[in-house]
Amino acid sequence: MSERPILGISMGDPFGNGPEITVRALADQKIYDRCRPLVVGDVSSMAYALKVARKVDGTDLVLNPVSRVEDAKFTYGTVDVLDMGLVPAERIPDTSDKDRPEPFGVGACALGGEAAFTYVKKVIEMAMAGEIDATVTNALSKEAINMAGHHYSGHTEIYAHYTGTDKYTMMLAHEGLRVVHVSTHVSLREACDRVKKARVLECIRIADEGCRALGIRKPKIGVAGLNPHCGENGMFGREEIEEIQPAIDQALSEGICIPEKKPTPPDTVFSKALGGWYDIVVVMYHDQGHIPLKVKGFVYNKEESHWEAVAGINVTLGLPIIRASVDHGTGFGHAGNGHANELSLVNAMDYAITLANHKKK
Repeated sequence: MSERPILGISMGDPFGNGPEITVRALADQKIYDRCRPLVVGDVSSMAYALKVARKVDGTDLVLNPVSRVEDAKFTYGTVDVLDMGLVPAERIPDTSDKDRPEPFGVGACALGGEAAFTYVKKVIEMAMAGEIDATVTNALSKEAINMAGHHYSGHTEIYAHYTGTDKYTMMLAHEGLRVVHVSTHVSLREACDRVKKARVLECIRIADEGCRALGIRKPKIGVAGLNPHCGENGMFGREEIEEIQPAIDQALSEGICIPEKKPTPPDTVFSKALGGWYDIVVVMYHDQGHIPLKVKGFVYNKEESHWEAVAGINVTLGLPIIRASVDHGTGFGHAGNGHANELSLVNAMDYAITLANHKKK
């Protein structure tokens, strides 16, 4: 049992859905059979989330506040929380005594941004020091962390800064569909300008290494084009000819498996990936990869007006430490109502466990 990897789970924005989905995820005993989870956050927020879970699901868990990893119990029924002491209990709107819990109604604020940023920075420091085996992040608000004076466009950039990493990329995954991005949080106009041979090749290499870290011995990689129909031989743009194809040719010469040996039109590459043609797809910009993943992983029940599933995960590849994350936002409008969906967090923990175990081997 001592070989179970220790996962440091950042709680996310204290006024978002992170505390709730963390409680819901850790209410499953199977999680403790596979890992040793440690929440990095605030006991005040986790206590409220536990109160909501008890009211909605009858969840029977207790909190164990700790100040260091060695004090954690790592046993089912007890949620170990490395308490950062940033959010006073009186700042948590207590709606749990009503017949039906209602959302917090707090939204993005500097306190939430400062807290969420501090949790992330702490799990990074712990992983870099070897105190934990992998990190898992709940959602934070980019607006809130910037309100708190931390000018990053997201988790990925925070991790890159505090690990001193220059070459990295975001991988999204849901079941057998995986994508990595040439660019993410930039304007679409700038994203087109960033499609350069060096960066495309870098992402192909990272995609290959990332799949191998998951235990895929000979990854098959699809490379999406940027333009409609991959530019139609230059009629709709020349990026495929001048930047993407040279990167593919170099990758092929290094022994990386790209079955089609050329860019694949963006309107068919994901159907092929779902059909098993590729283990991972290199996409050229944020929404080119995010939209198909979320169409597949996010399922909304319009008759009952709630999300049946919010699945899919985000992994930052190229870092010296393991980072997996939920692939959804803070859900400020719903936080506190007891219906947050934990599936994406469970999926992220699964990926973190797999990566940690493979790294140990």
